[in-house]
Amino acid sequence: MQTSIPLVTNDAVVLGILAAILGLVFWTSSRPDGIWKKIYTYVPALLLCYLIPAILNTLGIIDGSHSKLYPMARDYLLPGALVLLCIATDFGAIVRLGPKALIMFLTGTAGIMLGAIVSFEAMRFIHPETVAGETWRGLTTITGAWIGGGANQAAMKEVFEVDANVFGQFVAVDVLVANIWTAVLLFLAGRADAFDRWTGADVSAINAVKARIERYQAAHARIPSLADVMIVLAVGLGVSGLSHALTGPTLQWIGSLPAEWNLKDYSLTSAFFWMVVFATTLGLLLSFTRARNLEGAGASTIGSAMVYFLVATIGMQMDLSALVERPWLFLLGAIWICVHGGLLLLVAKLIRAPLFFMAVGSQANVGGAASAPVVASVFHPSLAPVGVLLAVLGYALGTYCAYVTGLALRALAT
Repeated sequence: MQTSIPLVTNDAVVLGILAAILGLVFWTSSRPDGIWKKIYTYVPALLLCYLIPAILNTLGIIDGSHSKLYPMARDYLLPGALVLLCIATDFGAIVRLGPKALIMFLTGTAGIMLGAIVSFEAMRFIHPETVAGETWRGLTTITGAWIGGGANQAAMKEVFEVDANVFGQFVAVDVLVANIWTAVLLFLAGRADAFDRWTGADVSAINAVKARIERYQAAHARIPSLADVMIVLAVGLGVSGLSHALTGPTLQWIGSLPAEWNLKDYSLTSAFFWMVVFATTLGLLLSFTRARNLEGAGASTIGSAMVYFLVATIGMQMDLSALVERPWLFLLGAIWICVHGGLLLLVAKLIRAPLFFMAVGSQANVGGAASAPVVASVFHPSLAPVGVLLAVLGYALGTYCAYVTGLALRALAT
């Protein structure tokens, strides 16, 4: 982890650096021929938008852990992007995607629960000191985080009385392994066609959603005027602001409910949870109104630009040097996420699920509402709501699944 003062500490300068990185990546990826075309044949542009800021953070040029850019992008750009990406959504077509998305999400959940046990037992054989003593308690916090989110992680810390030092170590494992896994999914997204051929997946429903949106865009496309751009921003950021405004009273009302209802177990006391839910819901409602015509002025394009800034700020949270400082704990995390990914691959092959369902089902678990719509939108902006809906389900399951896993780990440790 970083201990020295980074070269650039001014967030305004860091924002400029991130903007330059995004601009350079998109400029080079748009080249029709030459070396850049060959590079982007193998390396997805989105992966570079994520990885380059991570490298700058690791080298100490910037410091993502102390920057306020990620909280800003998460709280302001993400809800705005969700609104703009949802405006063009054909909600009925998403419903018709079928049950495979849910199956892959639940497979991902099972993979995380199984992965906790397998990695614990594997490290007992490889390096027993890593999982000696009370270390098993730390695994419960990652289980909560990787199925649900921060609230579920905090709940496990309290339920299993996790030591503060152990908790901090596993937070580091959570952040680095989850970020690397996100990078893997983004890499695979660039090879979705090959993956789907391997699984024999029927992607007709997904392609139908894409085709309907593209036809709608073509029918209503126009060169956006300044008024168009300002209206798009007004809707995106305005509804984002409304989502924040609704969150406060909602939390106050929930706080007045009986404590024995344990609503915290469902993340219902999380401001971020409600902000995402309101932004997505309002965006979907707008898709049934004349606001959908804003897609012709590039609503989803502006929303996608917001998403890419979010991706860059997520990337700058990753410190690759942590692998050197705590190698055995990170090996445990690597085994864990490989079990999760391996089970997803197996089930995807068995039920012939497209990569989209596998990637979004996984990220809805491991990444939650902040990154699941990002991964979904890589396949098509109109599919972002699928990521949000599955991530919300993860919040509901996180505490219960992590608790059951914790009981199994405690039994193994004794």
